Formats: sequence, structure tokens, C-alpha cells
Amino acid sequence: MDLTEQINQLEADLLELGSLLEKAKQKRVQELLKQEQKKVEKELAVKRQQKEKQAKREADPSAAAKAAYTVKINNYAWDQSEKFVKIYLTLKDVHNISPENVEVNFTERSFSVLVKDLNGKNHQMTILNLLCPIDLKDSYKKIKTDMVLVMCRKQTTKNWDCLTTVEKQAKEKDKPEVDANADPSDGLMTMLKKIYSDGDDEMKRTINKAWSESQEKKIRGGEGGGAGEDMMDF
Repeated sequence: MDLTEQINQLEADLLELGSLLEKAKQKRVQELLKQEQKKVEKELAVKRQQKEKQAKREADPSAAAKAAYTVKINNYAWDQSEKFVKIYLTLKDVHNISPENVEVNFTERSFSVLVKDLNGKNHQMTILNLLCPIDLKDSYKKIKTDMVLVMCRKQTTKNWDCLTTVEKQAKEKDKPEVDANADPSDGLMTMLKKIYSDGDDEMKRTINKAWSESQEKKIRGGEGGGAGEDMMDF
């Protein structure tokens, strides 16, 4: 149904609501009809505004060129349920434009969003290398107040640690390497050495002090060893 048909339908609904309101006797029924009347009036105003913009674009081809300026969407949030990964894009007034102006395309490991002619600009984002494959036919978009919600249907109910494989690789790269057969104390020592070597002078003084106090406690406990050893001598 195009905008003209939608406007005609809303105008017909409004006339019928007005007729029912005149006949209604009960106060509660009158209030309910008035509430519905206001909702239809608001929706009708939005559709008429969309129709006016559409007519201006058709009458002035240069308007399309002005709207062709595209900005990249960098900010988003994501969440997940058992069945879906949900990506939230905040875009002011997006609910006021035609739903056809919001395009979302899915592949098994990616999706792209293009919002056309929103406040004189196009808005675009592409997410590649999703952590797990998604189901194309059951993935979809939702348009809410000032927001586009991208619903990616999981192929399995597996929980996603990250949104993309790139993020997962970055996290794993930052993790310290662990030898399953190594002494746990060796792993701790390796970590302390890394913190010491990467730290500033204040950090090194703090670590040396803590190390020194630890060695003194060992001596008092009869475990032997020399106090005051410097981490730099490891």
C-alpha cells in the first residue's frame, strides 16, 4: 500500500470514528473513541508529511542529490537472547520516515543497514565477520522510536562472546599464554614480570616493595631466601 492509499484509509477511519463518537452515549466509550481518534490524527499527520516530502523530491530532482550525502553509523549496542542477536542503532526521527527508506540486508556472516533521506542524509553501517552464522530468512528489522533494531536469528542457541570474529581474536590476543603443564606459580611470575616491565617507575617501586615484604615474611617463617631482591634480577 503506497502513501496515498494509506492516507485515504486513515482519513476514512477518522470519519468513521467521528461518526461513532457522535452516537456514543457512555462516557467511557466516548473516551476510548477520542483516544483512538487522536492516534489516527497523529498517524495521518506523519503520512501527509511523508507525502509532502515525496512530492518535493519528485518535483525537484536536486533534492535527491542533497540527500545522497552519506554518513557512517559508528555507534551501536548489541544484546542477545537464546534465538537472536540484537543490534540497536539510535537514529533520531527514524520512525518518522517511510519504512521503505530503511534497508537491511543479511548474509550468513554479515549484515548492512542503509537509512535513506533521514534529516537530509543517508546513514549506513556494515558489520562483517559475525562470530557465528545467522539464518537469513528469519532475520529482520524493527523500527522503533528513534531506533532501528536489527534482529539476527542464530542458527544455533550457542551464546556469543563477541559480535564479530575480529573482536574475539583481539580478546584472545590480549590473554596471557598459559601452559597447561606449567607450575601455577610460574604463570604468576610471568604475569608479574610483564606488569613490571610495562609499568612506570612508580609501579616498579610498588612491585619491588611488595616483593621485598613477601621475602621478609618467608624468612621470618623459616623458609629461607634473601630479602630485598629486585624484580629486575629475575
